[in-house]
Amino acid sequence: MDYILIEDLRLTCVIGVDDSERRGRQPVILDLALGHDAAPAGRSDDIAQALDYRAVRNRITGLVRASRYRLIEALAEAIAGVCLDDPRVREVQVTVRKPRALGKSANAGVRITRTRGGDSAGREASSDGP
Repeated sequence: MDYILIEDLRLTCVIGVDDSERRGRQPVILDLALGHDAAPAGRSDDIAQALDYRAVRNRITGLVRASRYRLIEALAEAIAGVCLDDPRVREVQVTVRKPRALGKSANAGVRITRTRGGDSAGREASSDGP
């Protein structure tokens, strides 16, 4: 499978469990890998054959900025759903990192993999540290 990468997308949103976290917007950092067939675009050099990653980024930006999730897991699921709304995307890996969430750590985060059709094979969650 081929992947379009969107890395280090820095946005802000209301996220967190504690009231103190929910008083204002906090930074989140996103990394996405969009699994699809890039061969048609690669062979033709035709933008019409390519996955429009700018449009994907814009949809995700709107979702994140308007979101009010408590858990980064829920935010990651919503982002994965937006990516899979594009019928050309067969798989997506979403990493959501929350800077300064844990003392002495650059980030805390979650990484999930979702596939078209809801197949749970390959699902993964992890904590990202320094």
